[in-house]
Amino acid sequence: MNSLNKQNAPDQEIFNYPEKALFFGTGVLLRGLPLYFIDQANKQGVFKGRVVVVKSTSRGDISAYSEQDGCFTSVVRGIANGKEVEQNIINCAISRVLTASDEWDEILAVAQSPDLAVVVSNTTEVGITYEEESIFGNPPSSFPAKLLAILHKRYETFGGDTQKGLIVVPTELISENGKMLHGIVNQLAAYNRLDVAFVSWLNEANRFCNSLVDRIVPGEIKGDLKTELEGEFGYRDDLMLMAEPYRLWAIEGDGSIKSKLSFHEVDAGVKIESSIEKYKELKLRLLNAPHTFCTGLAHLAGFEMVKEAMRDEAFLEFIRGLMFDEIAKSLDPNIDAAEINDFAEAVIDRFSNSHLDHKWLSISLNYTSKIKMRCVKLIESWYAKSPTERSHMAFGFASYLRFMKVEREENGKYYGHANGQDYALNDPEAGQLMALWNSTDDVPTLVANVLKAEELWETDLTRLQGFQADVTAFLKDIMESPKFGLELFNQTVRE
Repeated sequence: MNSLNKQNAPDQEIFNYPEKALFFGTGVLLRGLPLYFIDQANKQGVFKGRVVVVKSTSRGDISAYSEQDGCFTSVVRGIANGKEVEQNIINCAISRVLTASDEWDEILAVAQSPDLAVVVSNTTEVGITYEEESIFGNPPSSFPAKLLAILHKRYETFGGDTQKGLIVVPTELISENGKMLHGIVNQLAAYNRLDVAFVSWLNEANRFCNSLVDRIVPGEIKGDLKTELEGEFGYRDDLMLMAEPYRLWAIEGDGSIKSKLSFHEVDAGVKIESSIEKYKELKLRLLNAPHTFCTGLAHLAGFEMVKEAMRDEAFLEFIRGLMFDEIAKSLDPNIDAAEINDFAEAVIDRFSNSHLDHKWLSISLNYTSKIKMRCVKLIESWYAKSPTERSHMAFGFASYLRFMKVEREENGKYYGHANGQDYALNDPEAGQLMALWNSTDDVPTLVANVLKAEELWETDLTRLQGFQADVTAFLKDIMESPKFGLELFNQTVRE
């Protein structure tokens, strides 16, 4: 069986397009989302540009990219609008992959191309950090230094032409990632004592855009599924990856950004707007927060995977009530109600995706900080409005407390116990929760002590009218049986 290559591409014209984008990072997120949008646009004759990908480290084999002419298959599986989606897309947006440690001169040559328009990065959160270093290394060490070196080379090549600036769009999961990267690049320019004219060009001719990405891309497909799909496709593909149907790339920018990033025209998943705050809020509160509220109760009820829980009638009823009856009503009132509803329905589809193996125990990593960052604001908002209603949020918090009950400690590691099995508590606050549990046998006292621990929540949650009483009542139910507690909760809400 031959490898996938450009002969398999549905449109040969794509291979004649100039290199208009430079991507830092070879991870599946960049291939599964930004490259997806560019490929779709190229196939419709819109963006008409290919992508040079920079591999920052020498670790790992990238020979498959050259063997496959940069092409790979995106296997899209999941649910959208309540219907199963199965798509197999040959993506040929990548023109070549260059390794920074060995091919830095070629990367700088790309920087001198008049066709280059955009730089996109996904170097993990650690990638956008300030390190004092020369940008004239071969190559510089950090991503911001590499980026500054590229911009400086471009400035020199085009004599400071303000029309030759680039659009820089980091996709790292950092709030205001574009603003942060821009600040670090300016720090590096000062450290390297670059001239005033260049710094002026850096800040006036180039645009650093905050962005938010949202798509589950589990990784490259391997094993039996890879063999099965290759048999179906009729070619070998060592870069094949899985992605869910849902996709969002929100980019902060104006009309000039939209005109240059024309790939937004072909897919509603690309949002280029003056502010992306509402997309950040929707993701944090309607995607991340339900995961967090439900982690403890799902594991205690015996579900290993998210998709398993979504097939349970009582759990599905609970999470829909949590999202549509409480969280949706606790969000910024300036966000359109129809947009909130559509996002929530999409989240239900995403959680129900049978092709994704998302474990509840994996979601429980840093559980306490996730409660603080994702859920506390929602709890405060809900109890300010509805202190007398039995709250899904309080039930989720009570489940968190039971989940965090330490039954065993070994060599500084903490373990809980449920359904006849131990489970690891991968949470820096596990020791404090153990101390709180061990300090009393009285559930009301325990709940009071946890809620008023301001070092955990940065607030005193006992001040919320009704919340302490709800959490106490629910924890008593859950201590008897988490499954029974969930069904009883739903029954009470219906009544």
